[in-house]
Amino acid sequence: MDGAAIERVRVLAAASGPVLAIDGRSGAGKSTLAAALRAPVVSLEDLYGGWDGLRPGIDRLVREVLEPLQAGRTALVPRYDWHAERWAEPWPLEPAPLLVVEGVGAGALAAAPYVSALVWIEVEESERRRRTIGRDGRIYDDEHWAQWALQEDEYVASDRPQERADLRLP
Repeated sequence: MDGAAIERVRVLAAASGPVLAIDGRSGAGKSTLAAALRAPVVSLEDLYGGWDGLRPGIDRLVREVLEPLQAGRTALVPRYDWHAERWAEPWPLEPAPLLVVEGVGAGALAAAPYVSALVWIEVEESERRRRTIGRDGRIYDDEHWAQWALQEDEYVASDRPQERADLRLP
């Protein structure tokens, strides 16, 4: 992610409000962008609960994170341990001036009432695949890639986050 793109996202976040969602398919660069913004980050990867968990992760985001924060309460953010394949202790998140939510599903229709601005990152599949192998190794094998891609396809087709994005990045 280049500096100009990061600056465009910073300007959008400053102008929009307390919750910035960064969405895109697996390996698009969402986590990298979120880390560059220097704000508290909730990663949907912690909320999925396994390889079939895209929709349940979105539900957890809304119920366990966005609803409590909007009410001014501390959120107890769920944390799935992918290596142990079980839930770990949740972590407390206080309301903050800016929260970045990143991951596939951050721009879901169910989350939209809580999101101030939505960024969609679009990257070619071959590049995304190369990145995920570099990041996760072979734990994200071909079977898991296909399993996850089907959920992404369904999500993108039904919720159309790329069309509702305030900012689209290549």
